[in-house]
Amino acid sequence: MWYNLAMDENIHIPHIPVLLAETLELLCVKQGGSYFDGTFGNGGHSRAIAQLGGIVTAADRDPNVSASEGITLIHSSFAEFLANSDTKYDGMLFDLGVSSMQLDNGERGFSFSKDAPLDMRMDTTQSLSAYEIVNTWEAPELARIFYSYGEERYGRQIAQRICERRAYKPIETTIELTELIKGHPKRVFQALRIAVNDELGELERMLSLAPERLKQGGRLVVISFHSLEDRLVKYAFRDDERLNVITKHTVTASEHELANNPRSASAKLRAAGART
Repeated sequence: MWYNLAMDENIHIPHIPVLLAETLELLCVKQGGSYFDGTFGNGGHSRAIAQLGGIVTAADRDPNVSASEGITLIHSSFAEFLANSDTKYDGMLFDLGVSSMQLDNGERGFSFSKDAPLDMRMDTTQSLSAYEIVNTWEAPELARIFYSYGEERYGRQIAQRICERRAYKPIETTIELTELIKGHPKRVFQALRIAVNDELGELERMLSLAPERLKQGGRLVVISFHSLEDRLVKYAFRDDERLNVITKHTVTASEHELANNPRSASAKLRAAGART
């Protein structure tokens, strides 16, 4: 039986993030405890932790993200923050991938269903964008990321099509790319986003650093949204001698949550605790 959000009058947040009840329970949020949210986004998880009495430090690489009252927000990737901090926490949360705020903002270029410049940068100050990858990377490298990051079996053909098209005109928008791909946009867009933001590299660095930033008995919760992320988390938790695996299987959204938030369908949560 997961934490009952409806019964807790202390929690009032406009945006309910995925697997919130399960996250709060597995983090064992306590009054005065210290918590790190490495993917602040809309701030739903952080606000709920703070409203339960937790002291929250959060990070987000997106400079457009705004801080919430009572929460310390650092504009940084979570791996970079952990590499440069020796603070230890009672609990740490990482809700991976693109945030709802970024996905809903058509101008950011994350969605293949909205016409926008090819961007996909979580950190808008970095130089590498989806436009550069699509229009300058060679066909073998494009095919590699489509297969490795998007699990797209037609990656070679799509890469060739892109190179043929850009030879006479750059591919500038999400709709141009979507029309060129013809039936495979989701996997290709995922692959491009992961490559632009080095998401798997960032995740691997976090998984190596996070156990050292937990207090004795502290909890580490990671929510992933595709098999590449979940696989990395699963094996890191299993093989790290500093951690005890708490969730034998992935925790997924309830029928109630699925009905209210279709985006939660692909969410998979795993939790581990620092060995005592």
